[in-house]
Parts: sequence; structure tokens; C-alpha cells
Amino acid sequence: MAEHRFIYGFHAVIAKLRHSPDDVREIFVDSQRQDGRTRDLIKLAETHGVRLIPSDAARLDGMAGGQARHQGVVARVNATLRVLKLDDVLDTLSEPALLLVLDGVQDPHNLGACLRVADAAGAHAVIAPKDRACGLNATAIKVASGAAESVPFITVTNLARSLRELKERDVLTLGADGEATGDLYSVNQKGAVAWVLGAEGGGLRRLTRENCDQLARIPMHGSVESLNVSVASGICLFEARRQRESS
Repeated sequence: MAEHRFIYGFHAVIAKLRHSPDDVREIFVDSQRQDGRTRDLIKLAETHGVRLIPSDAARLDGMAGGQARHQGVVARVNATLRVLKLDDVLDTLSEPALLLVLDGVQDPHNLGACLRVADAAGAHAVIAPKDRACGLNATAIKVASGAAESVPFITVTNLARSLRELKERDVLTLGADGEATGDLYSVNQKGAVAWVLGAEGGGLRRLTRENCDQLARIPMHGSVESLNVSVASGICLFEARRQRESS
């Protein structure tokens, strides 16, 4: 039997059905749910010929790793994830690249939220190191609400080297740093841009910071000193998008 993994939640399962239906092996649905949302999911699964299995809550809880927020739907999908490289994305773009680089984000909830923000801002990919960072697990996919299927997630062995590769492709690498002298609104972001954000609490690592073209801060006007990485990602990416559309 081929290896498999579980994804759960309506957004994640529906996105998988729409983008990669051949990867969905079967869907387990709470037999007690009879609402419109469930009926729509069942109809979509039947359209793609995916097997549906009525299940009780205890079975769904077990497949979702004890995550009660599976919403009554869990899908068994092929475990193999497509391995993407930077060039796979950059070589196919018809507009300047807009990328999000995450330096060691370890909370899958934050990763999922960052993917969702990247999708909303029209970012072309999210890049993260393979080590000392969380991967694209079921929790991240659930929180991403479908964005894990629509936004390429690229893992790299050496983040500093990848930043240098981006520079060679004329992508401006901007590091978000609360100690930077200039703010993000003063940076010209109308060309190809990769925003680089650090992990929860620690911020950018020294080598990552040194390999950014420029550092910029998000102006803070209240009493808090920092923002969640997904919130900060949204501010940075949407400012880049605003500048492009105003040019």
C-alpha cells in the first residue's frame, strides 16, 4: 500500500479536491453531519470519483491526531509532496516575483496563517528552511484554509544561499527587523521582492539578516513591541502589492 497522510477541515480537503483530486484516496465524513456544507463536499467528491466513508467522531479524532477542530471531515491523501525549487516558480512568472521567506518559524499554526496571508496578497511562493522550522504538516494545512494547495511551499537546505540566489535573479530581499532605521513604507517595492521574516520571538538570525539587501521595520504606534509573524507578513506583502497596483 502506498504511503499516505491525513489532512482535515473543510477548506483543506476541498482545496485538495479542486487542485489535486487524484491525490485524494478517500474522505471520512462525520455521519451525523447533514448540513449544506457537508452536502457540497460530498457532491464534489462524487464528481471526482473519490470514495466517501461515513465515520463517527472518535475515528475522525484519531485520524486527525486528536485535533477536535477537524470539522467532521478527514481525507487520506498521497503522502508524496511535490518537491519545488526556486527556479520552478521564478521561471514561470509573468510579473515581478512576490515572495515570503520564513526564517525558522516553528509553530505550524503560524506557518498555516502565513500561507493564508501569502495567498490573499497574491504571493507566488513561501520559502522556508528544512531544518529548525516546522514542515507542512496537517495542522499547518488545516490553518491555511486551502492556501497550502494554492501557494507553492518551497523548502531549502541553506537559507542564506537561497537569499543570494534570489539576488542573482534580481529579487530584492527585504528583512523585517524592528531595529531597522527605515520603515517598509519608504522602500520601493514595485519590482521583484522577497520579504524575509524571522521566527517567533527570536526574529531574523544573524546570517539571514546579513544576506538581506535591506532591512525595514513596521512602524509600531501602540504599546506592544512586536507582532505575530503572520500579521507582520500580511502588512509587508500587502504594502508591496499596494505599491505595485498604484504604479
